[in-house]
Amino acid sequence: MTHPLIPQVLELATPIATALGLEVVDAVFQTNKRPPVLRVDIRHPGQDTSLDDCEKMSRELDAQLEATALIPSAYVLEVSSPGISRKLISDRDFLAFKGFAVVVTTLEPFEGQHQWQGRLQGRDDNQVYLNLKGRVLAIPRSLVTIVQLEG
Repeated sequence: MTHPLIPQVLELATPIATALGLEVVDAVFQTNKRPPVLRVDIRHPGQDTSLDDCEKMSRELDAQLEATALIPSAYVLEVSSPGISRKLISDRDFLAFKGFAVVVTTLEPFEGQHQWQGRLQGRDDNQVYLNLKGRVLAIPRSLVTIVQLEG
């Protein structure tokens, strides 16, 4: 379940990332750690995300978070790149990785399985489509918890 502060964090982080030529991929607030950890994943479209990209984003976002006092208690901010094994989240991800090998995990079994491996064919409002050795499988999006690149 997404932490209630994540939409506000994304609202702050997205324009910062855009100004730096980056994209925000994901954000997670891990309150089970002491101190809690706010992790923001970024990427540099069209090229590898550098440590310098992460440092710039971290400095800018940290300043905005402090200025707004969005998180009133102590926390650790981590800005990183999700790397190639990342989850596919946005419509852009699903278009960019069409034809790639993916693993789809479902909340409850679909046709008797919780995980499906195949080639991504795409998604629409209702289904995620996988090619399983020539057979197209349409998995209801309401059941899908994670779609990530295989390997």
